[in-house]
Amino acid sequence: MLLRSCTDSDLEALIDLTIATFRPFFEDYVHPLLGDALFRHQHGQWEQDYREEVAGLHDPAVGRHVVVAQMGSAIVGYVAWKPGERPNSGEIDMLAVSSAHRHQEIGRQLCEYAIGKMKAEGVEVVGISTGDDAFHAAARGLYESLGFIKIPIAGYLKRI
Repeated sequence: MLLRSCTDSDLEALIDLTIATFRPFFEDYVHPLLGDALFRHQHGQWEQDYREEVAGLHDPAVGRHVVVAQMGSAIVGYVAWKPGERPNSGEIDMLAVSSAHRHQEIGRQLCEYAIGKMKAEGVEVVGISTGDDAFHAAARGLYESLGFIKIPIAGYLKRI
């Protein structure tokens, strides 16, 4: 497996990977949880939201980086990171690994790579966020095995 910096020609593959990775979360978990009306309001354009978000993840001029994991000619995962809101802090902004390549330590290698790069740039504290649902259980396990501390946060929505 090759870890390399993202290029402009990777964008469509990264968008497709992100949408494929998170489709089960939005369609099989969030949509039934929220119901049609609230889901449409909050996440009705989730695919388009990812198209726009992923396009802006890699901008080294402002400290935003993306590294892809490539096997052969296929991109099988990526990690994005950026500066944090506090001094000497950073944030892993996005991690996605194709379903066919999960449980092969790719996510771990991508996170360790990003953490190493941030440390070399003077970052002392790294943050990462994920869901507390069953879909994100593997991500939580990975982050905790990397030494991240889970901070309980609750978010609520109500249609009025």
